[in-house]
Amino acid sequence: MKTIRAYEIGGPEVLKLEDAPDPIAGPGEAIVDLKSIGVNYTDVSSRKGTNVPAHFPWTPGREGCGVVTAIGEGVTEVIVGDRVAYAMHTGSYAEKQAVPSWLLVKIPDTMDFATGSASLLQGMTAHFLVFGIARLNPGDQVLVHAGAGGMGLLLIQLLKRLGVHVFTTVSTEAKAEIATNAGADEIILYTQQDFEEEIHKATNGLGVNMVLDAVGQTTFEKGFKCLGRRGYMVLYGQAGGAVTDTNTRALQNGSLYLTRPSLGDYTSTRDELLQRAQDVLAWVQSGDLKLHIGLTLPLAEAAEAHRQLEGRETSGKILLTP
Repeated sequence: MKTIRAYEIGGPEVLKLEDAPDPIAGPGEAIVDLKSIGVNYTDVSSRKGTNVPAHFPWTPGREGCGVVTAIGEGVTEVIVGDRVAYAMHTGSYAEKQAVPSWLLVKIPDTMDFATGSASLLQGMTAHFLVFGIARLNPGDQVLVHAGAGGMGLLLIQLLKRLGVHVFTTVSTEAKAEIATNAGADEIILYTQQDFEEEIHKATNGLGVNMVLDAVGQTTFEKGFKCLGRRGYMVLYGQAGGAVTDTNTRALQNGSLYLTRPSLGDYTSTRDELLQRAQDVLAWVQSGDLKLHIGLTLPLAEAAEAHRQLEGRETSGKILLTP
């Protein structure tokens, strides 16, 4: 089979298309013949060394969708022929992958593979960020950074389901329009405006209930100043650089909360995984949650996908096709 491998930390150019042996299903595993692969910023972070891969050679990718072609001993969750999607198992930039069967989620018969591969990692992450961190109520105010990206667009839509007032930061007028169409109430062009000042003015100095930050270093400290009393700073990514030092005294100004959550801790059991995944897939299938697929490239062009994602050249989700 064909797969993408990297032998060192570095730029997109370290990603190489290579031949590899077909995987074999071990106990508790299923082989998925991949039809579509989700590209996520966690792949970029690992390639750059922000989150160092456990070993080399390393195949990126934490999300895929395809057909089960073989199962190992003890597998009960799926059978051969099932159409499935999964997230949180590294190595999906390939034509086939052996995946722990408990992570596999059947997709609706009428759902195409591209939609399946674009739904789970970001969809379940948005699900736990909106419904799992704290109780948000109608009229609460939340700041979402990078509102025109794949994650940002999902967060905006789920927050609006709760009746939350959504502020979001974007870089261009074109991305502002995309975020507005997703339901954002107020757009802040961070290339022209100071988001801290804009939040202060818009809330009469009271601040927002929550900041959802996947940017990290360049937005983190200012984000605290946007929070109101007992507000939540939710740092769920570090696309703009790692946050290496946290001044806990910032939490004293309003009894603030800080969390650095990860999807694995909010889908740690099969039941919780299925609950979040099935919610997301049902909303996508019904049209209540709209995906925005910004770019689809062949697997061989994984490096270009990383260049565009890292350079913020696209909006929405990026997919690879084996």
